[in-house]
This record gives sequence, structure tokens and C-alpha cells, in this order.
Amino acid sequence: MNKYKDLDNLISAETTIDSWYDDGCIIASEILSEFSSSDWEELASKVLIKPLEWQKKLAYCMDSSCNIYELQILLSLLSIEDEELFEICIDTLRSFTTPESKKMILDNHSIINRVNELIPKSGVAVKKILEDFLVKVQQ
Repeated sequence: MNKYKDLDNLISAETTIDSWYDDGCIIASEILSEFSSSDWEELASKVLIKPLEWQKKLAYCMDSSCNIYELQILLSLLSIEDEELFEICIDTLRSFTTPESKKMILDNHSIINRVNELIPKSGVAVKKILEDFLVKVQQ
């Protein structure tokens, strides 16, 4: 059974913002927890060509197991030039606290530089997320 298709159909479905964040992302997390290696590979190969709103929804729910696949996909999404997507990815990356995850994040200097550039320009809530991310990744 192809769980990637289930996830794609769910994220692609027309929903209200509230219904996505109340229910959709929980269902998406459950689907992600059942992914096989081939599902992860398919997601990784297609995520960067998906619509921006699709990518945002995915990034929001990618911390269910904090596995290497999720981490690599989130890191790839950081390459997209969209501030809101970047902030969602950073928010989600705060859950990736294993030494291996932190090393992969810290080895990508552009992430830390971009976070540091955004902090002075951000509102209170986003600033807190960005600062918390830096604390967690550098502990």
C-alpha cells in the first residue's frame, strides 16, 4: 500500500486552515508514522516540486518521529525562498534534539545565519521560536 499517495491526497485536499491544523495534520502525522523507506524516498523526490501551501502543511506535521527522513526533507525545504515556510520548518526542527540531528543542522551554516538574520526583524512569537531553536540546537 502506498502511504505517500494517501499523504499527497490528504495534503492536496481543499480544507479550511482551521480544519487542517485541528485534524488534518494529526491524520498526516499518523500516515507519516506508517511510511516505508520507499514512501520516504518518493516524498523526498517530489517535495520540492509541490505547491508552496502543500509544503507548508507537510512541514508543520513532520515531527512525529523525528527520523532522518523527516530531518532531510525539512532541511531540503529550507532551500525554498519563503519566509513563512522557513519559520514553519524551524519551528518543527526544534523537536529534532538527537546529537546526530543537531550536527546535521549545525553543519548547515546557512540555516543558523538565516535564523540570526530573521530574529531582529521578527514579531514576538516568531522571535521566540527562532531563539528557542538556536538554544535547542546548540545545547
